[in-house]
Amino acid sequence: MLRHTLLFFDYEVKNLLRRPIWAVFGIIQPVMYLIFFAPLLRTTVPGGNMEQVLAMFTPGAMMMIALFGSLFAGFGMINETRNGVLERLAVSPAWRPGIVLGRVMKDMVALVVQATLVMLLALLLGLRITVPAFLLMLLLMAATGMFAASLSYGLALAIRDEMGVSQIVQFFALPLTLLAGLFLPVNLGPQWLQTVAKFNPLYYAVEAGRSLFRGDLGDSTVPVAFGLLIVLAAITLTWSMRSLRSLAG
Repeated sequence: MLRHTLLFFDYEVKNLLRRPIWAVFGIIQPVMYLIFFAPLLRTTVPGGNMEQVLAMFTPGAMMMIALFGSLFAGFGMINETRNGVLERLAVSPAWRPGIVLGRVMKDMVALVVQATLVMLLALLLGLRITVPAFLLMLLLMAATGMFAASLSYGLALAIRDEMGVSQIVQFFALPLTLLAGLFLPVNLGPQWLQTVAKFNPLYYAVEAGRSLFRGDLGDSTVPVAFGLLIVLAAITLTWSMRSLRSLAG
């Protein structure tokens, strides 16, 4: 089982390395937000301290990568379904869950690399973060990516149409982004907005990231975010695996 998963992972990573430009495009938007938008938020923190601004804004920029990068991961799988490639893999002697697991692992690794690059840029701009907080943030990004990528693959296998998946993703992406407080903390908004945001799993990931960047590793948002995202990732990963099984008949 592990061998098959690693084989698919190796295959997907090699495909990614042959077209690295897509991974680069995935961080352009967060980088632009960090450079051009974050300085505008100095008035939102006491004394206009850029370090505090980056500690507030960088976790949101990183979650932007996790959300928009991983939610569109399933489009390649739709094309493989249409061409019959995925059906042949599904009926082969290979361990079927490994087909999905290998892809999800590749997405998680790519996401961690992208997040590391964004965080290094934030450090150059003035962010200060401890090594444990840095590593925990990368793990949180990996958990978020596992959830979003598994959801994308599940949608791709269930709908098998780029337009349909795109409409669903775009319909939910904007409210998820706004209600997560990616750009500004939700607690700056009205009470009703704060209440609605608590039903958004991405909100907990962003708040946990801000706690980590403040150096508050023991904040309650950190275990809540990890627990919630791991459970959601397990649910969506199981769904995508079952969808692949039904594809094979």
